[in-house]
Amino acid sequence: MSKWDLLATSVIDGFEISEEEALEILDCPNEEILQLLNGAYKVRYHHFGNKVKLNMIINTKSGACSENCGYCAQSRDSSAPIEKYRMMDKDSIVKGAENAHKLNSGTYCIVASGRGPTDRELNTVISAVKEIKQQYNMKICACLGILKPGQALQLKEAGVDRYNHNLNTSKNHHANITTSHTYQDRVATVNKAKEAGISPCSGVIVGMKESKLDVVHMALALKDLDADSIPVNFLHAIDGTMLEGTNELNPMYCLKVLALFRFMNPTKEIRVSGGREVNLRTLQPLSLYAANSIFVGDYLTTAGQEGTRDHQMLKDMGFEIDYESSDIPV
Repeated sequence: MSKWDLLATSVIDGFEISEEEALEILDCPNEEILQLLNGAYKVRYHHFGNKVKLNMIINTKSGACSENCGYCAQSRDSSAPIEKYRMMDKDSIVKGAENAHKLNSGTYCIVASGRGPTDRELNTVISAVKEIKQQYNMKICACLGILKPGQALQLKEAGVDRYNHNLNTSKNHHANITTSHTYQDRVATVNKAKEAGISPCSGVIVGMKESKLDVVHMALALKDLDADSIPVNFLHAIDGTMLEGTNELNPMYCLKVLALFRFMNPTKEIRVSGGREVNLRTLQPLSLYAANSIFVGDYLTTAGQEGTRDHQMLKDMGFEIDYESSDIPV
């Protein structure tokens, strides 16, 4: 039995890995990657079996963001040639839910650019959520930025199951990525969602010139935050953004990152998210031995893999789609 199998057994029994053990995972020799993934899969299978959750994003408002996040094509400082538009109307958001339903997505993610929603934008989302809940049996995740007092409760009452607000990077590295809001602003928004009774979703973007210790601290912070769902994004550097040309990742390292997040957050939904196609490349299928969730369709400003190819990948690997619904506990 490999040391990774032994570590997996300990984690299943309740052991919490140390910072040193976490760094060992990221430094795992490439020739041990299958043993590492076998250990991660052992933990994953214990909690989730062979099921994979499907999520789909709709970008309901694009560009014109007041924030200066260095990775984002929608940032105020970005010159990336993206499509820009104001908040979609209710019917367009509901139509997106129909598309998500057809792709067997259990969670529909309503995303909007900007620091936070205006009252009008929030009301549009609330109206759409109520109609989606009447028509489709799926979870709704909202990602609308930093919430003002009372907004989380309004979303909860409308039927929003989950709220996403990513930490994105470590506390120490945050100021190198954005200065228009603080790391604590992000933590506070996740906590507001939790206080309103909404399931917290919060994740990271790996590959933004952070150290391995930063990655460990990201996983630890999300453990401390008790996020139910953790999207792990891998930087897809976009021309015109501050991080244009950044290319620090390779498929093997990405797999080690996913294994780390599984070992450190064993009972949580770990989602392979933005950038998986360009960073994991031909090793995409192996990511699901650590993760138990993926996005289908496109992301916010970058294209994803065709949905039918994702379904074929799951079928070929012997995984089952988790047809979760909003009445299943998160």
